[in-house]
Amino acid sequence: MSAPNVIPMADIMLVLLIIFMVVTPMLTKGLSVELAKVSSPTDMPNADKDDAVIVGISASGDVYLGSTKSDISQVADQVRDRISGKLDKTVFVKSDGRAKYGDVVKVVDEIRSAGVDNVGLLTDKSEQSRRTAPPPPPAD
Repeated sequence: MSAPNVIPMADIMLVLLIIFMVVTPMLTKGLSVELAKVSSPTDMPNADKDDAVIVGISASGDVYLGSTKSDISQVADQVRDRISGKLDKTVFVKSDGRAKYGDVVKVVDEIRSAGVDNVGLLTDKSEQSRRTAPPPPPAD
């Protein structure tokens, strides 16, 4: 009685699984930053799309369009070029939590001047649980 030998196929599948597990974390789009932590973030699934326009701001104030470093004065023109053929004119800002507030505002203003309808600010969910204040002492 003959039976197919599936052991080599299982070995190949395990090797492919390991390769995908190693490569998948390296597929992050754009600049890698430590996002600001918020207690109630809004889910933005469109930011994960391949054609999403993501502008990154590093802690030192450097501006990136995707993974390419850009000058803040050129961001509006580059964003305008990228969203020109799209129906959904949403641009996502991925800012480091330690970036200066003024730098983020300048970038958002430049993006708005490019004719962008919606600007999404990408954040992470805060892991710390909020502590409630102790009850006030009883009144006399």
